[in-house]
Amino acid sequence: MGSGDPCDPPLHPVNMTALVDCNSFYASCEKVFRPDLRNRPVVVLSNNDGCIVAMSPEAKKLDIPRGAPFFKVQQRLDAAGAEVFSSNYTLYDDLSRRIMDILHSYTPHLEVYSIDEGFLDLRGDREFLLQQATQIRTRVEQWVGIAVSVGIGRTKTLAKIANSWAKKREDGICMPTDEDWPRLLARTDVRDIWGVGQQYAHMLHSNAVHTAADLKACDEIWVKKRMTLVGLKTLWELNGKPSFTMEEVPPSKKGIISSRSFGKAVTEKEDILEAGANYASQAAEKMRSQKSVCRVIHTSITTNYFREGDRQYARGITEELPHPVSYTPQIVAVVRRQLEELFRPGFRYKKITVFLTEIEAAGQKQLNLFYQEDARHAAVMEAVDRINSRYGRQTLHCQPKRPGSNWQMKREKLSPCYTTRWKEIPLVKTG
Repeated sequence: MGSGDPCDPPLHPVNMTALVDCNSFYASCEKVFRPDLRNRPVVVLSNNDGCIVAMSPEAKKLDIPRGAPFFKVQQRLDAAGAEVFSSNYTLYDDLSRRIMDILHSYTPHLEVYSIDEGFLDLRGDREFLLQQATQIRTRVEQWVGIAVSVGIGRTKTLAKIANSWAKKREDGICMPTDEDWPRLLARTDVRDIWGVGQQYAHMLHSNAVHTAADLKACDEIWVKKRMTLVGLKTLWELNGKPSFTMEEVPPSKKGIISSRSFGKAVTEKEDILEAGANYASQAAEKMRSQKSVCRVIHTSITTNYFREGDRQYARGITEELPHPVSYTPQIVAVVRRQLEELFRPGFRYKKITVFLTEIEAAGQKQLNLFYQEDARHAAVMEAVDRINSRYGRQTLHCQPKRPGSNWQMKREKLSPCYTTRWKEIPLVKTG
């Protein structure tokens, strides 16, 4: 098919890697339950409604750069009839989970690469793989309401490149043959190769390596010297040799951070302690989700250094625990004690950070001769996590929100959660 379309599938049954990527995911999630937004520009804002982090295809045509401060482009968005949303991570997480469940039905070998991307191991002949790619796109759009693109190649790096070209096609599928890959790679800039960052791209351009085809032809010793082993693996992958393994289970994190800027400056200790309990609970929940425990807790507090007229203050405390824990009340107690020591009156605080580190597997934690763990702790946390997963984060928590508390993130344009809260289930009227 050398003279045909470079995104048609191969001839014989082979092992292939597919990358399924949701199109404009955050903005698409906001459109799922709002059919009135189907052809309208939609943008999603960062924490505290600060900057634009996601745009629908219609919004991208307005030529507004991603990351632009919202207040600077608000008039342009209003003039274009754009709909603006605060980040609704509860909704995005739930729709992502539903999409990944669909992808898992096609193969037991699925790597959830990000909230809107997944690598799949597939095997089949030309016609079968094309049918699967088409079926995946159709099923995700019918069952979840999100459009996806499918790129297929012999390696993860080639699948990534194929996916970038699939987004430009009406059918959303790209699967080049061996004969057509050279042409496709020659049209792919090295900065668009998966794993090649800005610094490496600059270095490659300065050495006359401008395209993926140029990099594919490079000497292995030169690439390893300039780009380490990861760069060498990228070279192998461009040549069709799988070198980045499929991570079906994400590796456990060695450190877990829970940190957000407050919606407005905070001056009261009660707000600081309440925020700290909330952040500590979220970090502990993330840690338990990977079946881990931590031995060290670091908490820090800081003012806003961009406000030159304010008094500035920043400090942190690190505490090593006598035994590793994952029990939320214990972690919250440590964080509250640390914040009691860190807090100083008379400052306008912008942010606190809770960092859990020295993380190890719960089943392999180092025992302490003088500590007897309460078996009820694990059972209680399992029940709490199950309830919060079903009915929404913070349904059960260590410290309730006080009336008039002043630390919550600014989310003035937050959409309903639709799929995770009974009170926000969408209503349909007929007749």
